[in-house]
Amino acid sequence: MFDLPDSWVWDFWLADDGEAYHLFFLYASRALHDPARRHYRASIGHAVSSDLISWTRVTDALVRGDAPAFDELATWTGSVVRADDGTWFLFFTGIRLEGDGRNVQRVGIATSPDLMTWTKATVNPVTEADARWYERLDVSEWTDEAWRDPWVFRDPDGDGWHMLVTARARRGETRTRGVVGHAVSPDLRSWEVLPPLSSPTPAGFGQLEVIQVEEVDGRAVLIFSCLSGEASDLRRGASPRGAIWAAPAASTTGPFRIEDAYPLADDDLYVGRLIRRRGADSWHMLAFRHADPGGAFVGGVTDPMPVHWHGDRLVLDRS
Repeated sequence: MFDLPDSWVWDFWLADDGEAYHLFFLYASRALHDPARRHYRASIGHAVSSDLISWTRVTDALVRGDAPAFDELATWTGSVVRADDGTWFLFFTGIRLEGDGRNVQRVGIATSPDLMTWTKATVNPVTEADARWYERLDVSEWTDEAWRDPWVFRDPDGDGWHMLVTARARRGETRTRGVVGHAVSPDLRSWEVLPPLSSPTPAGFGQLEVIQVEEVDGRAVLIFSCLSGEASDLRRGASPRGAIWAAPAASTTGPFRIEDAYPLADDDLYVGRLIRRRGADSWHMLAFRHADPGGAFVGGVTDPMPVHWHGDRLVLDRS
């Protein structure tokens, strides 16, 4: 389990260098007193572990940029991959207030030779919402311009890289517009934004946060998070406490059937991350502790919990 006594810890992502597991996490000082204020004070911390249970904090990965940078307000959730030449790429969300004071989200990159020292690219951001397919601030009733939480992975057929992004479609009822945004790249640096890999649905979500796609024991599955208050009426009626969700996938590159999503965990947990543990070669999920029984924010990352297939559904074992 990973906690910081002086800071709230929430969204996170993982990397495995073959010898150690690396935890990258958002954190903000408890001196803010109100955890709702943490989002605009977020930095990206870093810890390492040999077993996904005992963690040692190391030097922070990234902090926000200087104005007028695309990440001048805060740095948010991302993912880490390794290029063919051994360079590590950290994809992260940059936040800036624009227009009527709502935040606009874009994706940037930083690189490292060793996962320890990170340098932001001189040309950032590398992707943002394309108005041909995605909701932008000028036509949005939502709280922000959603283009965040990039999940980057190799094309399964060896044709470059894919980026999945938390995004919103241009049309539909407000709490059903959440879609899987999509971009592709031949080299991790230059990216082309493409149409989404899912469609709005009456049983949908306002946003699909912290997306991850994996092939678990030979079967593709999409993981995302959304709280009940940000989901459609149909979804809230069926799963009033759902928070971490799984959706069937034809492959890791979609399409994804968001209408068939089912809950993996209630709202005491948020941001589920799947990882295959070395040695045991078994799949587990970590999450952050979202709320206590009274609804108060908790924070901190759980120990790994096994997952397995039960019929056509992925199941989280919390025993």
